[in-house]
Amino acid sequence: MARTQDDHLWALAHAERAALAEDLAGLRAQQWRHDTLCGEWDVEQVVAHLTAAASLNQWQWLRSMLGARFRPEVHNQRRLAEHRGSNPAETLDRFRAVITSTTAPSRHTPAYLGEVVVHAQDIRLPLGLARTPSVDALTPVAGFFARRDFTVASHTHITGLQLRAGDGPFGTGAGPLVTGSTLALVMSMAGRVSYLAELDGPGLPTLRSRLQAPQPEPPLAQD
Repeated sequence: MARTQDDHLWALAHAERAALAEDLAGLRAQQWRHDTLCGEWDVEQVVAHLTAAASLNQWQWLRSMLGARFRPEVHNQRRLAEHRGSNPAETLDRFRAVITSTTAPSRHTPAYLGEVVVHAQDIRLPLGLARTPSVDALTPVAGFFARRDFTVASHTHITGLQLRAGDGPFGTGAGPLVTGSTLALVMSMAGRVSYLAELDGPGLPTLRSRLQAPQPEPPLAQD
């Protein structure tokens, strides 16, 4: 059963990568330089990061982190540079080459599905691209984000709050309620303040204050 579920999650990740690649194929040159929701990275840098994330197994990830002295920002920048092409077209080709990859640093498949759906929206929202991940893909990511901090402090962000999706089965927690689409809940758990405007409920002020506070370093654990 666990293997069947894992295969299903990878199939969802592959579908979301393919959908993002289709969106990227229509970008103009200046759009590749556009800001994203992912810190200071532009569109091309986020795409190169996604390629890197789909190219590192556990030992490669550990070797890279050791080389970076366990500084995630150094690790990410080095791997991004490694997988970025000489131009956006080459960067996109490299991303297309990993669409069906199941390579990952650990067995936390929902986290790597989350990597795709969150970063895809990091690109799409600023560019005004209308496509969104499927609720089927978002729901297991929401559940994983709610259960634990992994590469984002998602569990910490919602501790003591109750979250309920209005477009799918996701629900978790107890306390002041926060409601909205599964996508808005996932992106908010991932720290994307832009999606707070799509949420509602008495728990929203608490969630907003947490996301707008200085963010801690992301967890490193790949256990």
